[in-house]
Amino acid sequence: MKKKNDFTNEVFSYTNEGFEQIIYFHNKSTGLKGITCIHDTRLGPSCGGTRFYNYESEEEALYDVTRLAKGMTYKNAAAGLDIGGCKTVIIGDPKKLKSEEFFRAYGRYIQSLKGRVYTGQDMNITLKDCEHMDKETDYVSGVLRKGAGSTTILTAYGTYVGMKAAVKEKYGQDNLDGLTIAFQGVGSVVQEMVKHLKKHDLRRVYFTDIDQEKVEQFKKLLPLATYVEPDEIYGKKCEIFSPNAIGAIINDETIPQLKADIIAGAANNVLEDEDKHGKMLEEKGILYAPDFVINAGGVINVYHEMVGYHEPSAIQTTEGIYDRLMEIFKISKEENIPTFKAANIMAERRIQRLIDMRQDTVDTRQRFQWNIE
Repeated sequence: MKKKNDFTNEVFSYTNEGFEQIIYFHNKSTGLKGITCIHDTRLGPSCGGTRFYNYESEEEALYDVTRLAKGMTYKNAAAGLDIGGCKTVIIGDPKKLKSEEFFRAYGRYIQSLKGRVYTGQDMNITLKDCEHMDKETDYVSGVLRKGAGSTTILTAYGTYVGMKAAVKEKYGQDNLDGLTIAFQGVGSVVQEMVKHLKKHDLRRVYFTDIDQEKVEQFKKLLPLATYVEPDEIYGKKCEIFSPNAIGAIINDETIPQLKADIIAGAANNVLEDEDKHGKMLEEKGILYAPDFVINAGGVINVYHEMVGYHEPSAIQTTEGIYDRLMEIFKISKEENIPTFKAANIMAERRIQRLIDMRQDTVDTRQRFQWNIE
């Protein structure tokens, strides 16, 4: 049995692993409760969406938010953005707790962080929710008054572009014609992606979701798609397995079931253990499009709002996901490492280059001032 202070010690241990700040917040009158994790602000203010999920425990929420925050640092760096990484999780049942006052209270909390955290949509957070938050904070994206609207649009487009890159790498073809895709989770991102998928002559689409409402919505958008039970989706024979729900679903249990050649989806942290499961996929001949690279469209949308929204520029940056993935596949082959390691290396190299450049600039200024004196 855990001692009373064990959980506190566990929280503080994260700061020793490079996380800058972990913040717990609570608003009693609305039931708002959650955790913000700021991972890294060396390249700029931290940026990451807000996830609303009914976690079984605070420990589970802490585990998720720290993994997601670190992923955002790498995602932002790999996308070529001058911002750091953070994430917020709200703990509770979104179907019971959502209200205008709930999200306005959350907006007031974000405002209290004074620009260290920019946030926006993630799981179970809608455009309407962000509009409520926007009434209380300057640091929320995905609102119509700032020009872009929902981050879902570019997340979906970027994931679609990333799928095409993976298909080009695996099969040498420039489209998705004749392929079968299995979607694990069909929330707003996948539903937005449908309009891009309809440009191709797909062979078959399998899909699943634990939310019956999302199942019905997706069926209306793609009537010929085949629904399967959640536990059955992993074993469906397909070219692309696309995870689009919670993380850690590629693991010891699911990898032996997979009958896919490619993993490419919008979910975060899909590998339960990067080293172990990344290598298992490689050994099985499955090409993995690293999640924090392929699903970067949403944060690209946020970044362009931060600097002054110009839609063609945001779309162009999102289309760059194709080239970034092709570069990762190239590094993977040249250095004989799994694609997740190649993606991490690409992000880490960019962070270090910019830190070195800024330090060199500071040193030059100091020498210049010394010479004047």
